[in-house]
Amino acid sequence: MSEAHLFAIGVLLAWLAGIRAYLTVFGLGVAGAMGWVDLPPALEVTQSPWVLGVSAVLAAVEFFADKIPGVDSGWDLLQTLARVPAGAFLAAAALSPDGELGAGMLATGAGVALTSHVLKSGSRALLNTSPEPLSNWTASAGEDAVTIGALALAFTHPWLALALVLGLAALGVGALWWLWRKLFRRPRPPRTGAPG
Repeated sequence: MSEAHLFAIGVLLAWLAGIRAYLTVFGLGVAGAMGWVDLPPALEVTQSPWVLGVSAVLAAVEFFADKIPGVDSGWDLLQTLARVPAGAFLAAAALSPDGELGAGMLATGAGVALTSHVLKSGSRALLNTSPEPLSNWTASAGEDAVTIGALALAFTHPWLALALVLGLAALGVGALWWLWRKLFRRPRPPRTGAPG
């Protein structure tokens, strides 16, 4: 694979880690362990039975915690400590031919993961203002589906996967902006006509 492809994969993995770190690590480890993809040396650690087991359990916990309004926001706040470092590691490890992690890619991965994490947690905090749980469940299920789908495409069509994820993120930002304006728009004062 070319450096450009590995860079795209690294950025994609960092973005996904900002949304679903444990599911991303688990999916990557399963793909490597099953022989579906040849992982770069620094990512081979995700194939370890311990990493697979722990990430599977944490992905299951996150799956349920993320479906409960209010709990999901607390979970997101706590997961800032895991998602950003995971994104930094995954991005740098994808581009590492010898297992050494480059500082530039660590910083890039951390920034990308932080961006997707802030977008996810901000949108979910806004959705929690809605009294019905359906929008929360839909958003959470959508995040699960995007993570799994993007991982499936990551090693075969990394540019397509990255473009799809960034396109969905742009749609998410637009929807978030629309929802923000709808929920927090100030009512316009009534117009008063000139006395006649």
